[in-house]
Amino acid sequence: MGKVTGFKEFERANESYIAVKERVENYQEFTVPLNDKKITEQSSRCMDCGIPFCHSGCPLGNLIPDFNHMVHQGEWQKASWILHSTNNFPEFTGRLCPAPCEKACVLGIIEDPVSIENIEKNIVERAFKEGWIKPQIPKTRTDKTVAVIGSGPAGLAAAQQLNRAGHLVTVFERDDAIGGLLRYGIPNFKLEKGIIDRRVAILEAEGITFKINVNVGVDYKVSELDSFDAVVLCGGATTKRSLPTKGIESKGVEQAMDFLTQQTKVVFGQQIENQILATDKNVIVIGGGDTGSDCVGTSNRQGAKSVTNFEIMPKPPISRSHTTPWPFWPLQLKTSSSHEEGCDRNWLINTKEFITDENGNLTGLKTIEIEWKIIPGQRPELIEKEGTEKIWPCDLALLALGFTGPETTLSDKLGLIVDARSNYQATNYQTNKPHIFTAGDMRRGQSLIVWAISEGREAARAVDIYLMGKSDLPTKGNGDILGA
Repeated sequence: MGKVTGFKEFERANESYIAVKERVENYQEFTVPLNDKKITEQSSRCMDCGIPFCHSGCPLGNLIPDFNHMVHQGEWQKASWILHSTNNFPEFTGRLCPAPCEKACVLGIIEDPVSIENIEKNIVERAFKEGWIKPQIPKTRTDKTVAVIGSGPAGLAAAQQLNRAGHLVTVFERDDAIGGLLRYGIPNFKLEKGIIDRRVAILEAEGITFKINVNVGVDYKVSELDSFDAVVLCGGATTKRSLPTKGIESKGVEQAMDFLTQQTKVVFGQQIENQILATDKNVIVIGGGDTGSDCVGTSNRQGAKSVTNFEIMPKPPISRSHTTPWPFWPLQLKTSSSHEEGCDRNWLINTKEFITDENGNLTGLKTIEIEWKIIPGQRPELIEKEGTEKIWPCDLALLALGFTGPETTLSDKLGLIVDARSNYQATNYQTNKPHIFTAGDMRRGQSLIVWAISEGREAARAVDIYLMGKSDLPTKGNGDILGA
Protein backbone atom coordinates (compact mmCIF):
# COMPACT_ATOMS: atom_id res chain seq x y z
CA MET A 1 0.00 0.00 0.00
CA GLY A 2 1.26 3.46 -0.83
CA LYS A 3 5.03 3.68 -1.14
CA VAL A 4 6.93 0.88 0.59
CA THR A 5 9.27 3.34 2.29
CA GLY A 6 6.87 6.30 2.37
CA PHE A 7 6.30 6.20 6.12
CA LYS A 8 10.07 6.55 6.62
CA GLU A 9 10.50 9.34 4.06
CA PHE A 10 7.61 11.65 4.94
CA GLU A 11 6.38 13.02 8.22
CA ARG A 12 2.72 13.55 8.90
CA ALA A 13 1.46 16.90 7.61
CA ASN A 14 -1.84 18.43 8.71
CA GLU A 15 -3.93 21.18 7.18
CA SER A 16 -3.08 24.61 8.48
CA TYR A 17 -5.55 27.23 9.68
CA ILE A 18 -6.25 30.82 8.80
CA ALA A 19 -4.91 33.09 11.57
CA VAL A 20 -7.11 33.29 14.68
CA LYS A 21 -7.62 37.05 14.42
CA GLU A 22 -8.99 36.67 10.90
CA ARG A 23 -11.09 33.55 11.29
CA VAL A 24 -13.01 34.63 14.40
CA GLU A 25 -14.39 37.54 12.38
CA ASN A 26 -16.75 35.21 10.51
CA TYR A 27 -18.40 31.79 10.53
CA GLN A 28 -16.72 30.29 7.48
CA GLU A 29 -14.53 27.19 7.39
CA PHE A 30 -10.91 28.22 7.93
CA THR A 31 -8.72 25.26 7.00
CA VAL A 32 -5.99 25.73 4.40
CA PRO A 33 -5.82 22.57 2.25
CA LEU A 34 -2.58 20.79 1.45
CA ASN A 35 -1.62 20.74 -2.22
CA ASP A 36 -1.90 17.58 -4.32
CA LYS A 37 1.80 16.80 -3.94
CA LYS A 38 1.53 16.88 -0.15
CA ILE A 39 -1.61 14.76 -0.15
CA THR A 40 0.11 12.21 -2.37
CA GLU A 41 3.02 12.11 0.06
CA GLN A 42 0.63 11.64 2.97
CA SER A 43 -1.14 8.75 1.27
CA SER A 44 2.22 7.13 0.54
CA ARG A 45 2.83 6.90 4.31
CA CYS A 46 0.25 4.08 4.43
CA MET A 47 2.58 1.17 5.13
CA ASP A 48 2.19 -2.43 4.04
CA CYS A 49 1.21 -3.39 7.58
CA GLY A 50 -0.26 -6.79 6.73
CA ILE A 51 -3.30 -6.44 9.00
CA PRO A 52 -4.85 -2.97 8.61
CA PHE A 53 -6.25 -2.26 12.06
CA CYS A 54 -7.69 0.98 10.67
CA HIS A 55 -10.49 -1.20 9.24
CA SER A 56 -11.58 -2.32 12.69
CA GLY A 57 -11.13 1.18 14.08
CA CYS A 58 -13.60 2.57 11.52
CA PRO A 59 -17.28 1.87 12.28
CA LEU A 60 -17.91 1.87 8.52
CA GLY A 61 -15.08 -0.54 7.76
CA ASN A 62 -13.70 1.93 5.19
CA LEU A 63 -11.17 0.36 2.80
CA ILE A 64 -8.50 2.79 3.89
CA PRO A 65 -5.29 1.22 2.51
CA ASP A 66 -7.04 0.79 -0.84
CA PHE A 67 -8.02 4.43 -1.31
CA ASN A 68 -4.69 5.58 0.09
CA HIS A 69 -2.95 3.48 -2.55
CA MET A 70 -5.09 4.97 -5.32
CA VAL A 71 -4.23 8.52 -4.22
CA HIS A 72 -0.54 7.56 -4.12
CA GLN A 73 -0.90 6.28 -7.70
CA GLY A 74 -2.73 9.44 -8.80
CA GLU A 75 -5.93 7.45 -9.40
CA TRP A 76 -8.22 9.90 -7.66
CA GLN A 77 -11.43 8.76 -9.35
CA LYS A 78 -10.80 5.16 -8.29
CA ALA A 79 -10.03 6.43 -4.80
CA SER A 80 -13.42 8.15 -4.78
CA TRP A 81 -15.19 4.98 -5.88
CA ILE A 82 -13.51 2.94 -3.14
CA LEU A 83 -14.26 5.58 -0.50
CA HIS A 84 -17.91 5.89 -1.47
CA SER A 85 -18.31 2.13 -1.58
CA THR A 86 -18.47 2.06 2.22
CA ASN A 87 -19.21 5.68 3.16
CA ASN A 88 -22.17 7.59 1.77
CA PHE A 89 -20.98 10.97 3.01
CA PRO A 90 -17.20 11.28 3.34
CA GLU A 91 -17.51 15.08 3.10
CA PHE A 92 -19.11 14.95 6.57
CA THR A 93 -16.76 12.42 8.18
CA GLY A 94 -13.74 14.06 6.52
CA ARG A 95 -14.53 17.22 8.47
CA LEU A 96 -16.20 16.07 11.68
CA CYS A 97 -15.13 12.53 12.52
CA PRO A 98 -12.69 12.15 15.46
CA ALA A 99 -10.95 9.55 13.26
CA PRO A 100 -10.88 6.35 15.34
CA CYS A 101 -9.25 4.82 12.25
CA GLU A 102 -6.16 6.96 12.85
CA LYS A 103 -6.00 5.91 16.49
CA ALA A 104 -5.91 2.28 15.29
CA CYS A 105 -3.34 2.92 12.51
CA VAL A 106 -0.43 0.48 12.80
CA LEU A 107 2.04 3.25 11.93
CA GLY A 108 0.75 5.07 15.02
CA ILE A 109 2.56 2.56 17.23
CA ILE A 110 5.92 4.07 16.33
CA GLU A 111 5.19 7.32 14.46
CA ASP A 112 2.37 9.79 13.87
CA PRO A 113 -0.46 7.86 12.16
CA VAL A 114 -1.46 8.29 8.54
CA SER A 115 -3.64 11.40 8.08
CA ILE A 116 -6.59 9.29 6.95
CA GLU A 117 -9.33 11.82 7.67
CA ASN A 118 -7.71 14.60 5.67
CA ILE A 119 -7.00 12.27 2.73
CA GLU A 120 -10.67 11.25 2.82
CA LYS A 121 -11.78 14.89 2.73
CA ASN A 122 -9.49 15.66 -0.20
CA ILE A 123 -10.75 12.67 -2.17
CA VAL A 124 -14.40 13.64 -1.89
CA GLU A 125 -13.75 17.33 -2.57
CA ARG A 126 -11.77 16.38 -5.67
CA ALA A 127 -14.64 14.11 -6.72
CA PHE A 128 -17.21 16.89 -6.44
CA LYS A 129 -14.92 19.32 -8.25
CA GLU A 130 -14.36 16.90 -11.14
CA GLY A 131 -18.03 15.98 -11.39
CA TRP A 132 -17.51 12.31 -10.53
CA ILE A 133 -20.30 12.29 -7.97
CA LYS A 134 -23.48 11.97 -9.96
CA PRO A 135 -27.03 10.90 -9.07
CA GLN A 136 -27.49 7.15 -9.32
CA ILE A 137 -31.09 6.54 -10.23
CA PRO A 138 -32.16 2.92 -9.69
CA LYS A 139 -32.66 1.02 -12.94
CA THR A 140 -35.75 -0.68 -11.54
CA ARG A 141 -38.22 0.17 -8.81
CA THR A 142 -39.97 -2.10 -6.37
CA ASP A 143 -43.52 -1.37 -5.31
CA LYS A 144 -42.38 -0.82 -1.72
CA THR A 145 -42.49 2.50 0.13
CA VAL A 146 -40.37 3.46 3.12
CA ALA A 147 -40.64 6.40 5.51
CA VAL A 148 -37.44 7.64 7.14
CA ILE A 149 -38.01 9.85 10.18
CA GLY A 150 -35.09 12.21 10.73
CA SER A 151 -32.62 13.62 8.21
CA GLY A 152 -29.37 13.43 10.13
CA PRO A 153 -26.52 11.24 8.86
CA ALA A 154 -28.27 8.00 9.92
CA GLY A 155 -31.51 8.94 8.18
CA LEU A 156 -29.79 10.16 5.02
CA ALA A 157 -27.61 7.04 4.79
CA ALA A 158 -30.61 4.75 5.28
CA ALA A 159 -32.59 6.70 2.71
CA GLN A 160 -29.89 6.56 0.05
CA GLN A 161 -29.27 2.84 0.52
CA LEU A 162 -32.98 1.99 0.42
CA ASN A 163 -33.45 4.15 -2.66
CA ARG A 164 -30.55 2.33 -4.35
CA ALA A 165 -32.39 -0.92 -3.65
CA GLY A 166 -35.28 0.46 -5.69
CA HIS A 167 -37.71 1.38 -2.92
CA LEU A 168 -39.59 4.71 -2.88
CA VAL A 169 -38.25 6.65 0.08
CA THR A 170 -39.72 9.67 1.85
CA VAL A 171 -37.64 11.47 4.50
CA PHE A 172 -39.46 13.51 7.16
CA GLU A 173 -37.63 16.31 8.97
CA ARG A 174 -39.23 18.42 11.70
CA ASP A 175 -36.88 21.37 11.21
CA ASP A 176 -36.97 23.81 8.30
CA ALA A 177 -33.99 22.29 6.47
CA ILE A 178 -32.47 18.86 5.89
CA GLY A 179 -29.47 17.66 7.88
CA GLY A 180 -30.48 17.11 11.50
CA LEU A 181 -27.73 18.18 13.90
CA LEU A 182 -25.40 18.52 10.92
CA ARG A 183 -27.50 21.51 9.87
CA TYR A 184 -27.94 23.49 13.06
CA GLY A 185 -26.01 21.66 15.78
CA ILE A 186 -22.61 21.87 14.06
CA PRO A 187 -21.28 25.44 13.71
CA ASN A 188 -20.81 26.73 10.19
CA PHE A 189 -17.08 27.23 10.77
CA LYS A 190 -16.77 23.44 11.09
CA LEU A 191 -19.25 22.50 8.35
CA GLU A 192 -20.47 25.08 5.87
CA LYS A 193 -24.05 24.20 5.04
CA GLY A 194 -23.52 24.28 1.29
CA ILE A 195 -21.70 20.98 1.86
CA ILE A 196 -25.00 19.49 3.04
CA ASP A 197 -27.04 21.15 0.28
CA ARG A 198 -24.98 19.76 -2.59
CA ARG A 199 -25.34 16.21 -1.24
CA VAL A 200 -29.08 16.62 -0.65
CA ALA A 201 -29.40 17.77 -4.27
CA ILE A 202 -27.80 14.48 -5.34
CA LEU A 203 -30.21 12.49 -3.15
CA GLU A 204 -33.22 14.36 -4.53
CA ALA A 205 -32.04 13.71 -8.08
CA GLU A 206 -31.80 10.01 -7.22
CA GLY A 207 -35.50 10.01 -6.39
CA ILE A 208 -35.70 10.53 -2.62
CA THR A 209 -38.57 12.76 -1.44
CA PHE A 210 -37.87 15.19 1.40
CA LYS A 211 -40.55 16.76 3.58
CA ILE A 212 -39.43 19.51 5.97
CA ASN A 213 -41.33 21.17 8.84
CA VAL A 214 -43.08 17.86 9.50
CA ASN A 215 -42.91 16.69 13.11
CA VAL A 216 -44.10 13.10 13.04
CA GLY A 217 -46.16 12.34 16.11
CA VAL A 218 -46.95 16.01 16.71
CA ASP A 219 -48.33 17.65 13.56
CA TYR A 220 -48.26 14.46 11.47
CA LYS A 221 -50.29 11.61 12.87
CA VAL A 222 -48.40 8.37 13.39
CA SER A 223 -51.38 6.56 11.91
CA GLU A 224 -50.44 8.11 8.55
CA LEU A 225 -47.24 6.04 8.64
CA ASP A 226 -49.42 2.98 8.05
CA SER A 227 -49.44 3.89 4.36
CA PHE A 228 -45.76 2.92 4.18
CA ASP A 229 -44.50 -0.65 3.93
CA ALA A 230 -41.68 0.08 6.39
CA VAL A 231 -40.58 2.89 8.69
CA VAL A 232 -37.04 3.75 9.81
CA LEU A 233 -36.74 5.93 12.91
CA CYS A 234 -33.55 8.01 12.89
CA GLY A 235 -34.56 10.90 15.12
CA GLY A 236 -31.35 11.00 17.14
CA ALA A 237 -30.75 11.42 20.87
CA THR A 238 -32.05 14.91 21.48
CA THR A 239 -33.03 15.03 25.16
CA LYS A 240 -30.53 17.47 26.65
CA ARG A 241 -28.81 16.69 29.94
CA SER A 242 -29.08 19.28 32.72
CA LEU A 243 -27.62 19.65 36.23
CA PRO A 244 -29.28 19.16 39.64
CA THR A 245 -27.66 22.36 40.84
CA LYS A 246 -29.04 25.30 42.81
CA GLY A 247 -29.86 28.23 40.53
CA ILE A 248 -30.09 26.13 37.37
CA GLU A 249 -33.21 28.10 36.33
CA SER A 250 -31.35 31.42 36.44
CA LYS A 251 -31.52 33.81 33.50
CA GLY A 252 -28.23 33.22 31.72
CA VAL A 253 -28.00 29.46 32.21
CA GLU A 254 -28.59 28.00 28.74
CA GLN A 255 -28.34 24.71 26.90
CA ALA A 256 -25.37 24.60 24.52
CA MET A 257 -27.39 23.22 21.61
CA ASP A 258 -29.91 26.08 21.84
CA PHE A 259 -27.02 28.56 21.73
CA LEU A 260 -25.37 26.88 18.74
CA THR A 261 -28.60 26.35 16.79
CA GLN A 262 -29.66 29.96 17.15
CA GLN A 263 -26.33 31.29 15.90
CA THR A 264 -26.32 29.05 12.83
CA LYS A 265 -29.84 30.18 11.96
CA VAL A 266 -28.75 33.80 12.30
CA VAL A 267 -25.82 33.15 9.96
CA PHE A 268 -28.40 32.23 7.33
CA GLY A 269 -30.52 35.31 7.82
CA GLN A 270 -33.16 34.11 10.24
CA GLN A 271 -34.40 36.49 12.91
CA ILE A 272 -34.11 35.02 16.41
CA GLU A 273 -36.05 36.82 19.12
CA ASN A 274 -34.06 37.16 22.35
CA GLN A 275 -31.06 35.35 20.87
CA ILE A 276 -28.64 33.86 23.38
CA LEU A 277 -25.49 35.96 22.94
CA ALA A 278 -22.01 35.82 24.46
CA THR A 279 -21.12 39.36 23.37
CA ASP A 280 -19.22 41.27 26.11
CA LYS A 281 -20.03 38.55 28.64
CA ASN A 282 -18.00 36.33 30.89
CA VAL A 283 -18.90 32.92 29.47
CA ILE A 284 -18.42 29.60 31.21
CA VAL A 285 -18.91 26.42 29.20
CA ILE A 286 -19.64 23.40 31.36
CA GLY A 287 -18.60 20.25 29.53
CA GLY A 288 -15.35 19.44 27.77
CA GLY A 289 -16.50 17.54 24.67
CA ASP A 290 -16.95 18.60 21.06
CA THR A 291 -20.15 20.53 21.83
CA GLY A 292 -18.33 22.45 24.54
CA SER A 293 -15.54 23.21 22.09
CA ASP A 294 -18.11 24.47 19.56
CA CYS A 295 -19.52 26.79 22.23
CA VAL A 296 -16.03 28.16 22.85
CA GLY A 297 -15.52 28.92 19.14
CA THR A 298 -18.96 30.50 18.79
CA SER A 299 -18.51 32.60 21.95
CA ASN A 300 -15.23 33.96 20.63
CA ARG A 301 -16.88 34.87 17.33
CA GLN A 302 -19.66 36.66 19.16
CA GLY A 303 -17.10 38.75 21.05
CA ALA A 304 -17.21 37.29 24.56
CA LYS A 305 -15.31 39.17 27.27
CA SER A 306 -13.84 35.90 28.52
CA VAL A 307 -14.39 32.21 27.84
CA THR A 308 -13.80 29.54 30.49
CA ASN A 309 -14.31 25.81 30.16
CA PHE A 310 -15.09 23.44 33.05
CA GLU A 311 -14.64 19.68 32.93
CA ILE A 312 -15.47 17.44 35.87
CA MET A 313 -13.06 14.69 34.78
CA PRO A 314 -9.26 14.76 35.23
CA LYS A 315 -7.07 16.37 32.59
CA PRO A 316 -6.11 13.62 30.13
CA PRO A 317 -2.44 12.95 29.41
CA ILE A 318 -0.87 14.55 26.33
CA SER A 319 0.20 11.17 24.98
CA ARG A 320 -1.80 7.93 24.93
CA SER A 321 -2.61 6.61 28.39
CA HIS A 322 -1.44 3.10 29.35
CA THR A 323 -5.07 2.39 30.28
CA THR A 324 -6.08 2.68 26.61
CA PRO A 325 -3.31 0.95 24.65
CA TRP A 326 -3.18 0.77 20.87
CA PRO A 327 -5.39 0.08 18.92
CA PHE A 328 -8.13 1.23 21.31
CA TRP A 329 -9.52 4.74 21.37
CA PRO A 330 -7.01 6.60 23.53
CA LEU A 331 -7.51 8.56 26.71
CA GLN A 332 -5.60 11.60 25.50
CA LEU A 333 -5.84 15.38 25.72
CA LYS A 334 -7.61 16.94 22.75
CA THR A 335 -7.03 20.59 21.97
CA SER A 336 -9.39 21.83 19.28
CA SER A 337 -9.00 24.82 16.98
CA SER A 338 -11.66 26.57 19.09
CA HIS A 339 -9.63 26.07 22.27
CA GLU A 340 -6.66 27.62 20.48
CA GLU A 341 -8.74 30.70 19.70
CA GLY A 342 -8.91 31.59 23.38
CA CYS A 343 -10.17 29.61 26.37
CA ASP A 344 -9.24 29.06 30.01
CA ARG A 345 -9.60 25.29 30.46
CA ASN A 346 -10.13 23.78 33.91
CA TRP A 347 -10.42 20.14 34.99
CA LEU A 348 -11.75 18.45 38.14
CA ILE A 349 -14.20 21.29 38.74
CA ASN A 350 -17.75 20.76 39.99
CA THR A 351 -20.38 23.50 39.85
CA LYS A 352 -22.11 23.91 43.23
CA GLU A 353 -24.37 26.90 42.57
CA PHE A 354 -25.43 29.39 39.93
CA ILE A 355 -25.39 32.79 41.64
CA THR A 356 -27.89 35.50 40.64
CA ASP A 357 -28.75 39.11 41.39
CA GLU A 358 -32.08 40.26 42.80
CA ASN A 359 -33.67 40.02 39.34
CA GLY A 360 -32.66 36.41 38.81
CA ASN A 361 -29.88 37.24 36.34
CA LEU A 362 -26.78 35.07 36.46
CA THR A 363 -23.74 36.82 37.92
CA GLY A 364 -21.43 34.01 38.90
CA LEU A 365 -20.73 30.33 39.54
CA LYS A 366 -19.68 28.76 42.81
CA THR A 367 -17.42 25.76 42.24
CA ILE A 368 -15.36 23.30 44.22
CA GLU A 369 -12.37 21.22 43.19
CA ILE A 370 -12.91 17.47 43.25
CA GLU A 371 -11.06 14.21 42.90
CA TRP A 372 -12.21 10.76 41.90
CA LYS A 373 -11.84 7.79 44.23
CA ILE A 374 -11.33 4.67 42.13
CA ILE A 375 -12.19 1.30 43.65
CA PRO A 376 -11.89 -1.70 41.29
CA GLY A 377 -15.27 -3.19 40.50
CA GLN A 378 -17.20 -0.16 41.75
CA ARG A 379 -18.40 3.10 40.26
CA PRO A 380 -15.89 5.96 40.73
CA GLU A 381 -16.77 8.15 43.71
CA LEU A 382 -16.65 11.96 43.48
CA ILE A 383 -14.82 13.50 46.46
CA GLU A 384 -15.00 17.25 47.09
CA LYS A 385 -11.77 18.86 48.27
CA GLU A 386 -12.45 20.88 51.36
CA GLY A 387 -11.47 24.54 51.25
CA THR A 388 -11.35 24.81 47.44
CA GLU A 389 -14.61 26.65 46.83
CA LYS A 390 -14.36 29.54 44.41
CA ILE A 391 -16.64 32.17 42.88
CA TRP A 392 -16.26 32.78 39.15
CA PRO A 393 -17.79 35.85 37.48
CA CYS A 394 -20.22 34.62 34.85
CA ASP A 395 -22.97 36.25 32.77
CA LEU A 396 -23.64 33.25 30.51
CA ALA A 397 -23.29 29.59 31.47
CA LEU A 398 -23.60 27.08 28.62
CA LEU A 399 -24.46 23.48 29.51
CA ALA A 400 -22.60 21.23 27.07
CA LEU A 401 -23.35 18.00 28.89
CA GLY A 402 -24.52 15.82 26.03
CA PHE A 403 -27.85 14.05 25.70
CA THR A 404 -29.59 11.51 27.90
CA GLY A 405 -31.30 9.76 24.99
CA PRO A 406 -34.01 10.11 22.35
CA GLU A 407 -37.36 11.75 22.97
CA THR A 408 -40.15 9.29 23.75
CA THR A 409 -43.00 10.90 21.78
CA LEU A 410 -42.73 8.44 18.92
CA SER A 411 -42.00 5.38 21.03
CA ASP A 412 -45.06 6.10 23.19
CA LYS A 413 -47.39 6.67 20.25
CA LEU A 414 -46.07 3.74 18.24
CA GLY A 415 -45.99 1.35 21.20
CA LEU A 416 -42.25 0.69 20.96
CA ILE A 417 -40.10 -0.78 23.72
CA VAL A 418 -37.30 1.42 25.05
CA ASP A 419 -34.50 0.75 27.52
CA ALA A 420 -33.67 2.56 30.76
CA ARG A 421 -32.05 5.39 28.80
CA SER A 422 -35.05 5.72 26.46
CA ASN A 423 -33.06 4.25 23.55
CA TYR A 424 -35.37 2.44 21.14
CA GLN A 425 -34.77 -1.29 21.53
CA ALA A 426 -34.21 -3.26 18.35
CA THR A 427 -32.87 -6.61 17.20
CA ASN A 428 -30.95 -6.23 13.95
CA TYR A 429 -32.40 -2.70 13.82
CA GLN A 430 -35.99 -4.07 13.94
CA THR A 431 -38.18 -2.90 16.83
CA ASN A 432 -40.93 -4.89 18.50
CA LYS A 433 -43.18 -3.71 15.64
CA PRO A 434 -41.88 -5.77 12.68
CA HIS A 435 -42.29 -3.04 10.03
CA ILE A 436 -40.64 -0.36 12.17
CA PHE A 437 -36.85 -0.12 12.30
CA THR A 438 -34.50 2.29 14.06
CA ALA A 439 -30.91 3.40 13.63
CA GLY A 440 -28.34 5.92 14.82
CA ASP A 441 -28.39 7.71 18.16
CA MET A 442 -32.05 6.84 18.62
CA ARG A 443 -31.02 3.17 18.87
CA ARG A 444 -27.51 3.24 20.35
CA GLY A 445 -27.52 6.51 22.27
CA GLN A 446 -25.42 9.60 21.69
CA SER A 447 -22.53 8.69 19.41
CA LEU A 448 -20.42 9.74 16.42
CA ILE A 449 -21.43 10.79 12.91
CA VAL A 450 -19.48 7.87 11.48
CA TRP A 451 -21.47 5.49 13.65
CA ALA A 452 -24.72 7.11 12.51
CA ILE A 453 -23.84 6.54 8.84
CA SER A 454 -22.88 2.94 9.59
CA GLU A 455 -26.14 2.36 11.47
CA GLY A 456 -28.18 3.88 8.63
CA ARG A 457 -26.53 1.60 6.09
CA GLU A 458 -26.97 -1.53 8.19
CA ALA A 459 -30.59 -0.68 9.01
CA ALA A 460 -31.31 -0.18 5.30
CA ARG A 461 -30.09 -3.70 4.57
CA ALA A 462 -32.29 -5.08 7.35
CA VAL A 463 -35.31 -3.22 5.94
CA ASP A 464 -34.55 -4.48 2.43
CA ILE A 465 -34.44 -8.08 3.65
CA TYR A 466 -37.73 -7.55 5.51
CA LEU A 467 -39.40 -6.17 2.37
CA MET A 468 -37.89 -8.46 -0.26
CA GLY A 469 -36.70 -11.56 1.57
CA LYS A 470 -33.09 -10.88 0.54
CA SER A 471 -30.81 -7.93 -0.13
CA ASP A 472 -27.97 -6.95 -2.43
CA LEU A 473 -27.13 -3.98 -0.24
CA PRO A 474 -23.63 -4.24 1.26
CA THR A 475 -22.68 -5.13 4.78
CA LYS A 476 -20.05 -3.26 6.75
CA GLY A 477 -16.69 -2.97 4.98
CA ASN A 478 -17.69 -5.03 1.94
CA GLY A 479 -18.27 -2.14 -0.41
CA ASP A 480 -21.39 -1.17 -2.29
CA ILE A 481 -22.01 -3.53 -5.18
CA LEU A 482 -24.61 -1.10 -6.49
CA GLY A 483 -21.89 1.43 -7.22
CA ALA A 484 -20.76 4.70 -5.65
